[in-house]
Amino acid sequence: MTTGSPPSGYGQSAENLDASWGPHARKALNTSTVPSATERTERDEGAIGRGVEGPRARREPARSGRRRAEPTSFSFKKISVGGRTYKRMLDTRLTEQRNERSERMDELDALELVELINAEDRRVPDAIWEVRHDVARAVDLAEAAFRGGGRLIYVGAGTSGRLGVLDAAEMPPTYGTSPDLVRGVIAGGHEALVRAREGAEDVPGDGAEAVDELGVGPEDFVLGIATSGTTPFVHGALERSRTLGARTGFFLCTPPSAELLATHDVVIAPLVGPEVVTGSTRMKAGTATKLVLNTISTGAMVRLGKVHGNLMVDLQVTCSKLQDRAERILVALLEVSRDDAAHLLARAEGHVKTALVMGQLGIDAAEARERLAAHGGVVARALEAPSG
Repeated sequence: MTTGSPPSGYGQSAENLDASWGPHARKALNTSTVPSATERTERDEGAIGRGVEGPRARREPARSGRRRAEPTSFSFKKISVGGRTYKRMLDTRLTEQRNERSERMDELDALELVELINAEDRRVPDAIWEVRHDVARAVDLAEAAFRGGGRLIYVGAGTSGRLGVLDAAEMPPTYGTSPDLVRGVIAGGHEALVRAREGAEDVPGDGAEAVDELGVGPEDFVLGIATSGTTPFVHGALERSRTLGARTGFFLCTPPSAELLATHDVVIAPLVGPEVVTGSTRMKAGTATKLVLNTISTGAMVRLGKVHGNLMVDLQVTCSKLQDRAERILVALLEVSRDDAAHLLARAEGHVKTALVMGQLGIDAAEARERLAAHGGVVARALEAPSG
């Protein structure tokens, strides 16, 4: 992993977010004024005695003749990660630590909760910026796999698996790819997409079996996603993939071990910090996963020539929405009428990139496809190459 500063205007540093938080979130996140358990108990008991309906007073009404139990006292060890110190929850994984900024979230109103969660979410892009070189390495590996006739395969469980399947499913309509080019594997199979099957992640052999079913080989790039870093299903899938000669990567949101770094071709570890709800990695870790997968697949597709300028010219028209988008792209780039754009698309069998080369060079669909194939599918190269 590498570090650096984001470009001007990229976003505020997580360390300087306080100035932009709303007043409710600043109050909620001011950990320097968080009372101890004893102070909170005394405050609430005093409120009850005065008839004040505070948050804990409402939940724990005084009962005459009964003594309230003494508050439980916990003793936490501290761990330090990236210059920050966290209370250790009997687990060294960063994703399992308590977030001191949200320790009293159960007392907040709706607006305070929104401000708190949003303030935490704003830490995610900065954490990804810190590992941008690792993300770029994954883009290179995915591109190399595609150019070599291989695939990008995501493997995960729970939220991680669902996000991998989602990213894979969005490639065909967006970039006109085969459904086999980017694949998503989730522990527990298709059923786990809509109904949690948490126990499905516990068997490494199931991950290996899933890899075998896909016929993984040396031309593929397999990216395991396990934000806690420990999911057996994912480790089993990656170990099997390596034995089959595939390139492998690992995505997690806790500091990677030396063994993990030495094992894989790339390790991406944005340290987004403890979750607002302790251990709920569908939140910041899930957001980081979505952003990184978006970047890897989009970056690789751009490198393959599936984007011209910033327009997705390799889309295949399969519905009215995409027909409309395709026509607008051709109108903008070729400066033709909407009717001419529609006619050009029909001649290109709904393929925008082919229609663009046809319209720009005044050639038929067959010749346009030949030129694109000869120049790696990159529109700019196909247009600039001499004829004949």
